[in-house]
Amino acid sequence: MAEQDLIEAARALLDLCRAKALTIAAAESCTGGLLAATLTEIPGSSAVFDRGFVTYSNDAKTAMLGVPADLLATFGAVSRETAQAMASGALERAGVDLAVAITGIAGPGGAMPGKPVGLVHFAAASRGGRQSHQARQFGDIGRADVRRYAVRQALAMLRDLAEHEAPPAASR
Repeated sequence: MAEQDLIEAARALLDLCRAKALTIAAAESCTGGLLAATLTEIPGSSAVFDRGFVTYSNDAKTAMLGVPADLLATFGAVSRETAQAMASGALERAGVDLAVAITGIAGPGGAMPGKPVGLVHFAAASRGGRQSHQARQFGDIGRADVRRYAVRQALAMLRDLAEHEAPPAASR
């Protein structure tokens, strides 16, 4: 996947959110801020993109996003439950309209039974109450490609939320 494809997907998302007066935040683990970097590559993105949380460690997920330590101990960092808690935490702590979370195993190591290299969990949440989760198995395609494909998926999930989200009240 070419970097320009990511930039174009990010630009389309930002244009849609700007037109609807929606703001977004990202909670990233295995992408290490690549989603935030992709969004902020576009001039004027600050009108839409509020902040990114890079929560690579479990302690960071708990401290910055409020992911319960017992949830992490039970399900692990790479799980539906953790992705959903990350998205909810980003939405709440940033006070934005839309949030997305990415947590996975980019490789080359880190695999465990049931959680192979290339497994990434995504969750998105909106102020209007919509939530979604997806798990993708990109395979052992290399760390950089797993991260790029994960960013593409997160942008698509945010766009889907934005398309269905009503603009915030005028008092905002």
